[in-house]
Amino acid sequence: MTAEIRDRIVAIIAEQAMLDPAEINLETSPQDAGIDSLGLVESIFAIEEAFDISIPFNANEPEKSEFDISTLGSIIAAVEKLVAEKV
Repeated sequence: MTAEIRDRIVAIIAEQAMLDPAEINLETSPQDAGIDSLGLVESIFAIEEAFDISIPFNANEPEKSEFDISTLGSIIAAVEKLVAEKV
């Protein structure tokens, strides 16, 4: 896990949840942070823009998505993989 990717994603999720980044950790789920489905989609758009990647996430069927959004840690790991594949 790179610190740069982790810190940027934590900042994006914290901003969406209107929390201080110190208030969330890798085990925090978007729901635990208070992010609803619309906020989750907005967070994904922000992450895509921040890292110039396309996230395989279907908001209509999130349980069928290849992108694991269960916790902040899983989101970071999935983004790191997408960023590594981009190079």
